[in-house]
Amino acid sequence: MAGGPSTPELAGAVADGGGLGSLATGYLSASAAEAQLAAFRSLSTGPVAVNVFVPEQHRTSTSDAETYRSALLSWRESEGIAGDVPAVPPSADAEAWADYTAMLAMLERTAPQVVTFTFGLPAREDVARLQAAGSRAGVTVTTVEEALQAVAHGADVLIAQGIEAGGHRSQFDQSASPAGIPTDELVRAIAARCDRPIVGAGGVDGLASAQRLLDAGASAVQLGTLFLTAREAGTKPTHRAALLNPGERSTVLTRAFTGRPARALSNRFTAAMEEASVVGYPQVHVLTGGIRAAAAAADDPELLHLWAGTGFAACADETAASVLSRFDALRRPEPSTPVPSGA
Repeated sequence: MAGGPSTPELAGAVADGGGLGSLATGYLSASAAEAQLAAFRSLSTGPVAVNVFVPEQHRTSTSDAETYRSALLSWRESEGIAGDVPAVPPSADAEAWADYTAMLAMLERTAPQVVTFTFGLPAREDVARLQAAGSRAGVTVTTVEEALQAVAHGADVLIAQGIEAGGHRSQFDQSASPAGIPTDELVRAIAARCDRPIVGAGGVDGLASAQRLLDAGASAVQLGTLFLTAREAGTKPTHRAALLNPGERSTVLTRAFTGRPARALSNRFTAAMEEASVVGYPQVHVLTGGIRAAAAAADDPELLHLWAGTGFAACADETAASVLSRFDALRRPEPSTPVPSGA
């Protein structure tokens, strides 16, 4: 939930409601993330997880990015679409790794209860440093193979992201085709191979779907899309309105907005640009940023990235506490190893 929806107020409300609040650091500097963590701690004494993007292991092809930019420019001009399309940005691998290193140093010093990783596999030594500081390390995985790698690198918790999940796929290699594994099947498969607590993530739209994940072997469940319309979330008004009044929209997996596979509500952008899409995060994310910003300013849901999981129809205008109350009747497992509360 990086890029705005994640707020200290949302994380604090979840923590106060008995869950594990989570703060997204994607697109933030280490100092900005530290300020959000401090704000959370001023609001709640409950537990918090901080999520970190691992820099991409697959570098974007410059020629692919240029081809996509040409298609984007052509579409923008032919349709009279507002928003700048910048030049293809150069690879910023060194900068990305420097920012990542600074983020981990901040988290080692501030020691939130849990640090979770997405988009890749953290190094063993990074996991060990965070654990020595008092944090547990969670890794988001989309296959059994990724789960086994995460365990080998010392992960305390595995977040099993099924195909139903909204937003970006957390696959370690962005160039791979997304693994189309339903969350309950992924949880069951990982539980059979890995001796780690599992958090089921994807398609949780209410009590029944959450219970299926616990029954499949998850120790907790993770909610994302349902919290996008919580009143404490910082979700863009256009995105929030589309989730609450989706009309005939369904969800699609697309690279069109950022170059990395992600699940979003279908709209004009996904229909027009998916065929031209390329493997290209974060360059494509930069290329489409001007159009997306203009769409948000114009309150145009047809050109905005409307991240959503398959359970989006259950979204409501409510507080985070109200979202959590839907799960009061869960029959929770009793793990031998303590794990974070589901949220």
